[in-house]
Amino acid sequence: MQTRLQAVSGPALKSAIEQRNGSALASFYAPDAILRIMDRNNPPSRPREIHGRAAIAAFWDDICSRAMTHAVDTTLADDGRMAFTQACSYPDGTRVFCISVMETREGQISQQTIVQTWDE
Repeated sequence: MQTRLQAVSGPALKSAIEQRNGSALASFYAPDAILRIMDRNNPPSRPREIHGRAAIAAFWDDICSRAMTHAVDTTLADDGRMAFTQACSYPDGTRVFCISVMETREGQISQQTIVQTWDE
C-alpha cells in the first residue's frame, strides 16, 4: 500500500502520535529521510539510524502497535525546523519521555533526532 504524503504540522503530528496512527506519521517523511534515536541503548556515539520512509514507517508501526498512551506536550515550528516533547506511559506504569528535533524540506521531514529516557 502506498502512503499518501502529507505536509507535517504541529497539530497534524500531535494528532497522529496521540492516535497511534503509524501510516499518518509515515506520510510526513521525505523518501530519503533519516531518523536518529538516542537513548540508553543507543548513545550519541552510536545512535540508532533508520533510513528511508519505508523503514521509518515500519518503526512507527511497531511503536503505534504497543499498548501505551502518547501525549505530545509542546510543539514548536520555525522555517524548516520543528521540535516537540512527548510523554508516554505503558499500562504497567512505566513512563517514557522524548524530545524530538526535525528538519523539514518542502513540508516533509528530512531528518529527525529523538532523545528518549525511560523509567528503569
